Amino acid sequence: MDLFDYMREKNSKKESPLASRMRPTTLEEVVGQEHIIAKDKMLYRAIKADKLGSVIFYGPPGTGKTTMAKVIANSTKSEFKQINATVAGKKDMEEVVEQAKTTMAMYGKRTILFIDEIHRFNKGQQDYLLPFVEDGTIILIGATTENPYFEVNGALISRSIVFELKPLSVDNIKTLLQRAVTDVEKGMGVYHAQLSEEALDFLSDMSNGDARSALNAIELAVLTTEPSEDGVIHITLDVASECIQKRVLKYDKSGDNHYDTISAFIKSMRGSDPDAAVYYLARMLNAGEDVKFIARRIMICASEDVGNADPMAMVIAASAATEVERVGMPESQIILSQAVTYVACAPKSNAACNAIFAANEAVRNTVTDAIPVHLQDAHYGGSAKLGHGVGYKYAHDFPNHYVKQQYLPDSLVGTTFYEPTDIGYEKTIRDHMDFLHKQS
Repeated sequence: MDLFDYMREKNSKKESPLASRMRPTTLEEVVGQEHIIAKDKMLYRAIKADKLGSVIFYGPPGTGKTTMAKVIANSTKSEFKQINATVAGKKDMEEVVEQAKTTMAMYGKRTILFIDEIHRFNKGQQDYLLPFVEDGTIILIGATTENPYFEVNGALISRSIVFELKPLSVDNIKTLLQRAVTDVEKGMGVYHAQLSEEALDFLSDMSNGDARSALNAIELAVLTTEPSEDGVIHITLDVASECIQKRVLKYDKSGDNHYDTISAFIKSMRGSDPDAAVYYLARMLNAGEDVKFIARRIMICASEDVGNADPMAMVIAASAATEVERVGMPESQIILSQAVTYVACAPKSNAACNAIFAANEAVRNTVTDAIPVHLQDAHYGGSAKLGHGVGYKYAHDFPNHYVKQQYLPDSLVGTTFYEPTDIGYEKTIRDHMDFLHKQS
């Protein structure tokens, strides 16, 4: 490295964004991801012992994939190379491989190759790496925001350990923000800024587990806010809201407003008002409500308030709950909107809900009669000799696949728990049951 390279690198570090400057260099500085780098975890031990094999880090933006690679770079005695799949090609990989062979032959040192956005490489580019990962010429560290089991060559996956990084918790983000504001060397400490508790809570919550988003916001806040008369830069809630471009909503996810909003949301779906339902959905999403929580409430409403009047409501709600976990925001808002508007517009019936409540009441308040003998199991040892199953009529042997026989215990004969309405598909169910009963 000549003088110009040295000065360029020095100035780059000084002028680089806060999120880059604050990137940890040791395992001890890493915040979050305790599920993979706690001191008793395999990844922690492998990095400390410098015995790391090929790994793939998978997770949303801002969770620390590149950070983990940088920590490994600072912890290993191996040669460390980095390329980004968005701009690199096969020629770049060939150069790294040739250098790795030379380094191993001349110095006996391994080469770790970090490929950011590895899912951007096509199959041919990924295939090129296989023999060199296989023979240990390079140790691969891949980073991807996409599911590696879909986007990364299966052969590479089989030669690597996949570690999933989770969105940082609110407390994790708070720790990083406080560190950034006070750190004089790498952070914004020289500005002597003060971050209010309200602003800290807001930025930590609104960043949705993305450390880079939170650090970018606090950097912008400090650099664009004039000092007050006391000479201190005060980062207030209003300043924080402007810097992360989100309006402060009166919504406490653990307080009354949370329960009031979700109550209005459910009652709007139950009341067949899709406009109100999607409005309250938007309020919750913009306030940072957990999409999985919202999806669970839609599923409950689809069963409790729509039920068999439109069985597809439950199918759509359940699909939405699965999809939002796979897709994430911001696209999840579209999936939730589809489910919400469908459930809100669907015909309503709580007959299935009432049925289980009535059955529960019967179970709790009546004597537990024996199950009718002809319904009892005749297959386990000796039961047939006791008459279990004798006299049972197999429904499919009869017209319309129905035959009248006793199913409830003696004390409940004639009791009705499920009473289909004449709304939506439930009318079809009711008409079908009426038809069967008339045949008997």
